[in-house]
Amino acid sequence: MTQMDNVLMIVPPQVHLLDINGPAHVFYEAQEYGVELKLHFVSLDQSTEIKSSAGLCFSKLSPFDQFDLKEGDFIFVPGFDYELLSDQRFLKKKQPFLNWLKKQYDQGVSICSVCTGAFLLAETGILNDKTCTTHWKYFLKFRKRFQKIKLEENRLFTIHDRLYTSAGVASGIDLALFLLEQHYGARLAADIAKEVVIYFRRSELDPQLNIYLQYRNHLDNRIHNIQDYLLENLDRPFTLIDVAESVNMSSRNLTRSFKKATGITIGYYLEQLKVEKAIQLLSEGNKVDTVAKACGFKSTNQVRNLLKKHKGILPSEISKNQDPTS
Repeated sequence: MTQMDNVLMIVPPQVHLLDINGPAHVFYEAQEYGVELKLHFVSLDQSTEIKSSAGLCFSKLSPFDQFDLKEGDFIFVPGFDYELLSDQRFLKKKQPFLNWLKKQYDQGVSICSVCTGAFLLAETGILNDKTCTTHWKYFLKFRKRFQKIKLEENRLFTIHDRLYTSAGVASGIDLALFLLEQHYGARLAADIAKEVVIYFRRSELDPQLNIYLQYRNHLDNRIHNIQDYLLENLDRPFTLIDVAESVNMSSRNLTRSFKKATGITIGYYLEQLKVEKAIQLLSEGNKVDTVAKACGFKSTNQVRNLLKKHKGILPSEISKNQDPTS
């Protein structure tokens, strides 16, 4: 496995804190575990102090032009306020940085972006004819501005020729863990995930919005309560009448109201919850019989059938630690 030598965390003005602090903390934990990588915090110009979008200031930053990197080094460009990214005067002033960023990529350096950081990568031209992603709120703006780039929607992160782009916020943590796994092995990545209390690490193929976030953008509080009830009782047997009574509704009214608020049936939503739970538990190394109980199933065949129906996969394809006889 190759090593990660230098990791530069770019600190633009109005940087989004979690976009930079999340991955930076993952790399810090890697250092604590003995990984010999150097972490640097770097400005887009000669500034040594930058204020974040939340008002917190970063100080003692190093100007970008102090670094001339090589293969094995990584640059992280976090997200920051779109108002700056759409300001042509700002971009013109940062042209020396953009030129430097392209030069580093041409020299074999790997470039990573978090959230709207993908816009800055796109400005250099290095994403042309390649795939990338960004935060879902900016899909339309990105596609309109950069028509030579293939935008992948609903992906946590993408990989294309040493270019890594992630959806934003927590997905930057997922990307940092993925890179550590690629360079130092799954054991280290798992240990660090536990250290930062992220037990279910996500991959590049996972969607930006999972079932816990989908179908919750309605304003019907009773249906929100129903969704909470289903999530909290996955391992228990219950009927539609039980669910309806939990919010003082009739089962007929529940069925109609749930479909109206979410656009899907309550049965489909429940299956999606169980699929998400099953994948999570299997990814953590649990056996199929344990997963079946946690999802309220009477047999392991029900787990297999559910995953085959919704994901086209079997439990053994999710967890390498799964006992094939279970």
